[in-house]
Amino acid sequence: MSGGGEQARVLGRWGEALVAADLRKRGWAIAAVNFRCRMGELDIVAQNGRYLAFVEVKLRKNDRFGTACEAVTASKQRKLRAAAEYYLMCHSTKLQPRFDVAEVYAPQGLHTARPEISYIENAF
Repeated sequence: MSGGGEQARVLGRWGEALVAADLRKRGWAIAAVNFRCRMGELDIVAQNGRYLAFVEVKLRKNDRFGTACEAVTASKQRKLRAAAEYYLMCHSTKLQPRFDVAEVYAPQGLHTARPEISYIENAF
């Protein structure tokens, strides 16, 4: 039964779309979504004229078991850095790179009327 895994993927993509829309509202351009390479995956790569942000999106129903950003462990950070280095090798830019984390809290999952987004710049 792969229902749980598929449901988590759908929920994750939904959270990423919410964050991308929020970034666009704040003047960011989305350069890539779900950029994959052998080092890992970058959820969102966004740029605003000064920064190239590698945004890790974490969606949770609540913070009962810790904040969403706490799921971005040292091991996950290493993978994100490696994927970002590969992205930068493939895409020339003069923008300052940084790593951000977007926490999305959606108590009713896809049925949450107003998901809460907490955006952490320079998270690591």
